[in-house]
Amino acid sequence: MMKYTFTLEPNLLELELKKLILSESEKDDFEPSEISDDEYLFGDQSRIQLDSLDALQIVVALQAHFGVRLQGDRAVRKHMMCVADLAKFIRENHA
Repeated sequence: MMKYTFTLEPNLLELELKKLILSESEKDDFEPSEISDDEYLFGDQSRIQLDSLDALQIVVALQAHFGVRLQGDRAVRKHMMCVADLAKFIRENHA
């Protein structure tokens, strides 16, 4: 199982989230550094093309490693469209 470092530090949290997203969705053809904070993770405009199964695995990992719960499709769509949104959600939950 992959280990992620819990941090709220600027840029570091985003990097850990990119590692988690790529690892949990098994998108081995991307490097975390290649993903911008505001690019789409889902949908037709997305290079990464995550699907609902990826989302589920990422949600489970986020709860385990970052102590946040994203419950329901609406929450996932609202907070997980890009890394920046997800980082903001995590910081707000730990504020």
